[in-house]
Amino acid sequence: MVRQEDIEYMRRAIELAERGVGFTNPNPVVGAVIVKSGKVIGEGWHERYGEWHAERNAFKSCMRNTRGATMYVTLEPCCHHGKTPPCTEAIIEHEIARVVIGMEDPNPLVGGKGIASLRAAGIEVECGVEEEALREQNRVFLKYITTKRPWVAMKTAMTLDGKIATRTGDSKWITGTEARAYVHELRHRFMAVLVGIGTAVADNPLLNCRIEGRGVRQPIRVVVDSNARLALKSQLVRTAREYRTIVACTRFADEGKVKALQDVGVEVWVCEEREGLVSVDDLLARLGQAGIDSVLLEGGGSLNYSFLAGGFVDEVYAFIAPTIVGGMNAKTPVEGMGVEKMADAIDLELVNVLNMGEDVLLKLKTKR
Repeated sequence: MVRQEDIEYMRRAIELAERGVGFTNPNPVVGAVIVKSGKVIGEGWHERYGEWHAERNAFKSCMRNTRGATMYVTLEPCCHHGKTPPCTEAIIEHEIARVVIGMEDPNPLVGGKGIASLRAAGIEVECGVEEEALREQNRVFLKYITTKRPWVAMKTAMTLDGKIATRTGDSKWITGTEARAYVHELRHRFMAVLVGIGTAVADNPLLNCRIEGRGVRQPIRVVVDSNARLALKSQLVRTAREYRTIVACTRFADEGKVKALQDVGVEVWVCEEREGLVSVDDLLARLGQAGIDSVLLEGGGSLNYSFLAGGFVDEVYAFIAPTIVGGMNAKTPVEGMGVEKMADAIDLELVNVLNMGEDVLLKLKTKR
């Protein structure tokens, strides 16, 4: 039976789990709290991929005997040997009497087996506390572990009249410093940043994560470049040995250009083509196979349309600046062929609206 205190302690575990965001991919973020006699005696979270899980970190922090205590953990404890030993073993060894679990782990290696293992050891188990919030927190993991496809978040920054640059192509800067800082938070959160060759040529971006004052995980940089046109003097290529960089091209790309990119540290993936261009579907499948669970799409209008039209976008971060530039030829966030009728439009669900200095951020999810 779920109690009111179960919800409160689970919410604390959710807060702890959030500290692992950006560091645990492609694993989930998980938090754990240990309570005995109405007092918290231990807390922990999964801090980094390959390191101890939340449950074991919580036990490490304990200053009191855990016999008869209750453990709150946001995700079903693992029961298999991976990079670390099973957490169910640690829970049993520490004589925990009751375990409250936020949600069952959809990983086939766990999937209810952890709960069964705990119950077989005589431990009381409750599952399904704050599950909706936890599904949102681990939405990237839930998609990746069940489909082996990365979660795709599309980021756009536009003026009030829907332009991402002036008619001359100038785009520095549409949004203010707070909005641009938030983009670096997103680059930390997602495993890869993806752009098209048009953006790479026009902006010559670095696409790294620049956050002062704390450690970050640098994203993998992916360029959709069907003909391998990315210049060797570009910032992306010149820093390829410092930051992992992938160029996705087709079999039509010049072999000499491909080799030149490889020689300076760029990974070149020859993908299937669709109408002579890189197949987005094939690229996402390859990214998933490579263990990349999430992608931040920072492309231009054509690439954004390809992802949206193909149904590959899961969520959208749309920054809107209180600026008007006009211009019939000024580029917009989504171009391509577009739809013929409003009934065919790509519908989004508004999740949140945030003020970012003078700018506004709309967080949206695509409707399935």
